Amino acid sequence: MPSETPVSIVQQLALHGYNADRDAVTVLSRTDEPQLAVEAVVEAIDDDVLRITVEDVRSILETDPVSDPPQLSPASTEAVQPTDSPVETKGVTARSTSERSDRVTEANPKSDQGYVNPTGDSSDRSLGNSSDHSPGNSSDHSPGNSSDHSPGNSSDRSPRDSSQRSLSITNDMTGRSTGTGEYKEFVRTFRDRYERLSKLLKTRVNHRPATAIETMPGGSEAEMIGLVNDIRSTKSGHWLIELEDTTGTFPCLITKDKPIAELVAELLLDECVAVQGRLSDDAGILFVDSLHVPDVPRTYRPSTADRHVQAALISDVHVGSQEFMAEAWHRFTDWLHTDEAQHVEYLLICGDMVEGVGVYPNQDEELDIIDIYEQYEQFAEYLKEVPGDLDIVMIPGNHDAVRLAEPQPGFDEELRSIMDVHDPKIVSNPATVTIENVSILMYHGISLDEVIAELPEDKASYDEPHKAMYQLLKKRHVAPQYGGRNRLAPETKDYLVIDSIPDIFHTGHVHKLGWGKYHNVLAVNSGCWQAQTDFQRSVNIDPDSGYAPIVDLDTLDMTVRKFV
Repeated sequence: MPSETPVSIVQQLALHGYNADRDAVTVLSRTDEPQLAVEAVVEAIDDDVLRITVEDVRSILETDPVSDPPQLSPASTEAVQPTDSPVETKGVTARSTSERSDRVTEANPKSDQGYVNPTGDSSDRSLGNSSDHSPGNSSDHSPGNSSDHSPGNSSDRSPRDSSQRSLSITNDMTGRSTGTGEYKEFVRTFRDRYERLSKLLKTRVNHRPATAIETMPGGSEAEMIGLVNDIRSTKSGHWLIELEDTTGTFPCLITKDKPIAELVAELLLDECVAVQGRLSDDAGILFVDSLHVPDVPRTYRPSTADRHVQAALISDVHVGSQEFMAEAWHRFTDWLHTDEAQHVEYLLICGDMVEGVGVYPNQDEELDIIDIYEQYEQFAEYLKEVPGDLDIVMIPGNHDAVRLAEPQPGFDEELRSIMDVHDPKIVSNPATVTIENVSILMYHGISLDEVIAELPEDKASYDEPHKAMYQLLKKRHVAPQYGGRNRLAPETKDYLVIDSIPDIFHTGHVHKLGWGKYHNVLAVNSGCWQAQTDFQRSVNIDPDSGYAPIVDLDTLDMTVRKFV
């Protein structure tokens, strides 16, 4: 059988609205006629089946009266091996790098447990194609009254065992803010950034301070680590980069004929880099031969949980908006109450719990709830639908009622008291949560706008937000550029530096679904729960709404479930 057969089978089953166990796909792929085998299974399987099992397949193929049963090969019980081919199931396209072996499925529209597509459209809708990704009828995502919705009965699933859980938070700056906005505090923050990131680069170069390089004779070899203070092109098409360390600045030239010249397009102001090269004859400029960024080592190996346990990663709920997708949220929380979701023990919400007030021009015209506290009260009502035995972690976003400058402290006591449903862990943006050995960096993602605006489209785009996240991992900083779209609050330390490499990097903000692995770090932007607003339409934002990435913490494989 050709290697793409399992992928083709997954696609065919998905087109009919079914998911299947890996062993079931293996059995189908090992038959003499996989296409006929799939057709036989789809024809015979009960409509209320959530997932086709290997037992279902064997039973149907052995008893099918319509046609001769396809013969199984002796190897039919082997597990399907991961494939690098893109796998598309209904509404979701696997668009990550070839490093990813993630699985992509959706809530079964044939189920009787509240997963029916509210638009009634079962056709494929590939992400990134605005004509195929319509928000649907507004009546399907009106906020409604959550009190009218009864969450799934807890008897639908086995009780979750919390005895083996472990959860800890690091880099939470809530309650530790000391900045007053004075100039000297910004200097302190950038000095801290430089000192911590330069440590990551000193193993690659023999750094000399800017003032020391100024005293070296012309023609000398020199190496320097600095923050990018300026980038400009010369009349000849070369690149002049000014680097700054704690002693001063020094100009560095990257000629257009050097292979590293293409790396200049990825540089952002204020990020930390290292260069190696030779001084000009007059020692006034450093001709760069190599350029390094802090980066994640290619040899990095992530930690995993010691048991099969899952985390749901969501963001940008936007309760209070007229376009909040309440029905999709109900389907998601209903699913969490089913036995199929019994291994989901953690829910991580990456900012923008509510729509907020006065965030963008004429926002009041698009609000269903105009009072910010009432928005949080309504969000708390929706949170009640989540099973009470989940551990919940939340960070704020730019629509939330916290300061806009990053790092953003967690919510104040009044808002915490409103959102105390299920006793969630409310921490700052960004923060790192370690769940059963797995380190997850949670960052709302405002800087993604900056990265996407500044870098070439093949390096960062809204259609593939995970690639912009790769850039932040390379730079080991979640918001490297200061003074543009991203506001920075000066603190005693730069809380935005990525000191420790996360196993999972989770963001939101851009309302686009995207994921992939960068040097074995799983990067996930989890989309949103808000249909397209008039404002989003005016700025060409076509959101990916109603999706819930589910990560297996024991393998770091990921499933994307769709609830629209």
